Formats: sequence, C-alpha cells, structure tokens
Amino acid sequence: MTKIKASMAGTVWKIVVSEGEEIKAGQDVVILESMKMEIPISAESDGVVKRIIVQEGMFVNEEDDLLEIE
Repeated sequence: MTKIKASMAGTVWKIVVSEGEEIKAGQDVVILESMKMEIPISAESDGVVKRIIVQEGMFVNEEDDLLEIE
C-alpha cells in the first residue's frame, strides 16, 4: 500500500476520487485549501484507491496521510 500525503497544511476542500476507483499517476485526488488558495494533491503512481483517510472540511498538517492506494 502507498499513502498519499498532504504537501502542506490546509483544509480538505474536496475529495475527487472514491474508494475502489482506479487512478493514474498525476491525477488529482484531493484538493486542499490554504490561505484562500486551492492546492491539488496528485497521485504519484497508478493504482486503486483502497481507503480514504480524510473527510471534506478536515484540517490536515503537512505530511498527514490523505488516502491509501494499492
């Protein structure tokens, strides 16, 4: 399992994938909001979303786990 982590602190504005979904490297999976800016977080490799760890509206710190892919 690979975990996708937050690249910076912010609020989870939108989760754009769902559990069980096949994703490709470079695909946006979560959008964070920080200082009124939207920051897309992308998958680094192809895989299937196994578990979404965060929820929309949740605050995350840099390096917090967002989701797991396999």
